[in-house]
Amino acid sequence: MSWRDLLAKPGETTVLPWLEGRTLRSGERIWEIEGRLPREPGWFEWNVGGKKATLSKPAAPIEEVLQGIVRGYLIGDRLVVDGANVNPEPAKISEQSEPVLLIEPGLDRFARVVAGRISEDGELLFLRQDFPLGPEEEVLAAYRRQAPSVQAIKDVTPALDAAFRMETWQRAEAARRRAELERQRAEEEAKREQEERRAALAQALGTGVGRRQMAQVDFGEAARAALAAGGARYVDHRNSHTRGEMVVVFQIDRRQFECVCDMQLRIIDSGICLIGHGTGIKYDDRLTMESLPGVIRQAIREGRLVVFRHVGGQDDRDDYEDD
Repeated sequence: MSWRDLLAKPGETTVLPWLEGRTLRSGERIWEIEGRLPREPGWFEWNVGGKKATLSKPAAPIEEVLQGIVRGYLIGDRLVVDGANVNPEPAKISEQSEPVLLIEPGLDRFARVVAGRISEDGELLFLRQDFPLGPEEEVLAAYRRQAPSVQAIKDVTPALDAAFRMETWQRAEAARRRAELERQRAEEEAKREQEERRAALAQALGTGVGRRQMAQVDFGEAARAALAAGGARYVDHRNSHTRGEMVVVFQIDRRQFECVCDMQLRIIDSGICLIGHGTGIKYDDRLTMESLPGVIRQAIREGRLVVFRHVGGQDDRDDYEDD
């Protein structure tokens, strides 16, 4: 390949993923992005000429620009590739899988996917959901009836078995936390009558007690204040299927996350894997809406983040931002 082959002709367009920054890459070709940037990572059409690229519009992923195509099962936001020798213990999953970026929101459990890289040393990028091999529906049914294992199901691969074990562990952990928090709620109910309400809820939002009082009146404002205290931005919330619990969507930097908490802003389902993995992350029953963003940031720094609740959507700024 000569240097002329690395230059794009004027007026040429290409579809490539953007993962932040001012450079765009496809194999050995690199462009510098001029003008506006997308407001969040994704696939886009670009106008390219010479060594410059400008943003055109959002686009669907295309396989032609990817290399090293692999298939396997998603476990959270990590991929276990077909044929991998998998230790199915939850504490080992980050060592035997690889993060996948740009995962399509709304994938069901035990999704089988296709992924690839934009360059030989690049990160894995989600391309599309792959056709199931056969046992996936039975495994999903086993999960829903809370079967202890999938040993009785034929043709379950090690990767699919690992996915079943991890999802089962996550559900059991959420159930354990609900039971513990229910015990705490029963104890605290007896003390509640002895506590005096703060003079003004609006002034009390700067304290943990005030935020929890506000949650009984305006949950959205309480969650917004609690997340801000942890350095995250509130996006939205909705009622959970379980009474007395809320699903909260929040943003750290440009990435959105989702968790489940009770009306005291205590985390029930963090939406991420909080097994220590030797990272030093301290995780106990005191995890709250204020402390969750710090735990997520630490996991990101240490490359140990495993996300279970995939969240789509974008923040409330303009469609694109100039940078």
